[in-house]
Amino acid sequence: MKKNEVLVLSYAGCTTCKKALQWLEQHGVAHRVRPIVDEPPTPEELATWIPKSGLSVRKWLNTSGQSYRAMGKAKVDAATDAQVEAWLAADGKLVKRPVLVRGSKVLVGFKPEAYDELFGAGS
Repeated sequence: MKKNEVLVLSYAGCTTCKKALQWLEQHGVAHRVRPIVDEPPTPEELATWIPKSGLSVRKWLNTSGQSYRAMGKAKVDAATDAQVEAWLAADGKLVKRPVLVRGSKVLVGFKPEAYDELFGAGS
């Protein structure tokens, strides 16, 4: 990865990911896209990124996705955080996306105001 480049874990069929990538393009932010289904976050990456995101591991779940629905809320609710983390590493479709990694900051999902704040865009 280049020095100022950010990493974006994205899914080609995801509308939210497309919006995030479009935002990055419009604001001239150099980025590298990693297909989240083909290359889900590793257990080591999750161990680093989850604390940097400021979110609990359960906030990383894509609760509207097929993988989550197939697993079922009851199973997820009964799981430990460590189990949830293992599932996220095993199935990229379980991960809420996009995941943007920039140094010590990790953003999960796309909120334009969070991107504005991170990259100093906007007001």
